[in-house]
Amino acid sequence: MTRDIHHDARKIFGAGLKAADPKEAVKRSIVMKGHGTVQIAGKSVVIADYNDIYVVGAGKAAAPMAQAVEEIFGKRIKSGSVTTKYGHGLPLKRISLLEASHPMPDEAGLVGSQAILDVLKGAGESDLVMCLISGGGSALMPLPVDGISLEDKQKTTGVLLACGATIHEINAIRKHISAIKGGKLARAAAPATVVSLLLSDVIGDNLDVIASGPTVPDHSTYADCFAIIKKYAIEDKIPQAVLSYLREGAEGRHDETPKEDDPTFHRSTTTVIGSGSISLFAAKEFAEKAGYNSLILSSSIEGETKDAALVHAAIAKEVQKSGNPVTPPACIISGGETTVTIRGTGLGGRNMEFVLAAAQEIDGDNGIIILSGGTDGTDGPTDAAGAVADGTTLVRAREKGMVSTDYLANNDSYHFFEALDDLLKTGPTMTNVMDLRVMLVE
Repeated sequence: MTRDIHHDARKIFGAGLKAADPKEAVKRSIVMKGHGTVQIAGKSVVIADYNDIYVVGAGKAAAPMAQAVEEIFGKRIKSGSVTTKYGHGLPLKRISLLEASHPMPDEAGLVGSQAILDVLKGAGESDLVMCLISGGGSALMPLPVDGISLEDKQKTTGVLLACGATIHEINAIRKHISAIKGGKLARAAAPATVVSLLLSDVIGDNLDVIASGPTVPDHSTYADCFAIIKKYAIEDKIPQAVLSYLREGAEGRHDETPKEDDPTFHRSTTTVIGSGSISLFAAKEFAEKAGYNSLILSSSIEGETKDAALVHAAIAKEVQKSGNPVTPPACIISGGETTVTIRGTGLGGRNMEFVLAAAQEIDGDNGIIILSGGTDGTDGPTDAAGAVADGTTLVRAREKGMVSTDYLANNDSYHFFEALDDLLKTGPTMTNVMDLRVMLVE
């Protein structure tokens, strides 16, 4: 195995990242047609029909998306506010930008959420609200309902992340204890016209799941929230204030999140302008030009990270052995978002844990390399996007006296790959379209 193959894997991953550029996605979706007409996500909008334009949003890609809107609409924008993750900010001229914590919300996220609602207070029936949403928007708009504190929300989010709940399940609960998500942002903007542009980071691109669906109808209920809590047996871990609020909601003592027939959505449209599939096809095209027979396995991989890793490694070994389902030199690509059930005290993320679990299966197999990385540039609470491994990974680890199974059991994949200089580091990418996995087989 040569480092050239490692280089190829990283370049293929980079091609996928480039295709997910949020600024370019917005510019592709908003086209000036002349005579005061703008085509937004395929729909014609006459700017003269509106008095002012307001811009709000949140997510890891909020800053470049806002930059694109500023470049397109310029002085037509009266005011705006977007919130992004720490370190993901960019200079803006007419739109305020705040940074806050992700994935665990903090006080800065509360300030950002309130700033968004304050902007919307100025929007009237004759105004246009542009809402820019990307992955991470849920944690970056953590304003809770009355009676629930930020600490309660932080603890609830932490419990849900640790128990292995899916992003769909986490967001269902977030929406019901939020004052801004689950269609409530659209409600705050009404009666203005609301046009939402979304960069999807969820499997299936479900509108009510992306950033917890702040501008679309919510299909989940208080009853669903209770079912999730019981499924993972975390009743004794969820703060009492949250449990009480959800129970009261299930009893009809709190308004449900707005559903499809709510008047809130009569003048609201939402469009996905970027997703993981776009990145996968771009990576595939790059790999083919580099000489690899390429196959997209799936854009919807989910489930327990270690289980997904075993399946991917088995496919790579089958390709090497029999040439099925694609002949070497081969590139197998997949996307989606897996989960990790945390049992240890180490440092890591789902992508690094995926690669570490896969490394167990390809130990000693020359000619196989496996890379997995988050397109946002961060894997868990770390500065790495993911990691890369080949048949020599565990050999090199043993030479250093490292026992890979111990690191895996302790969820300490970061320190494992850091010691081997096999972390995948991109820095903040200003985008987020789930994870991208690349397997190369010689």
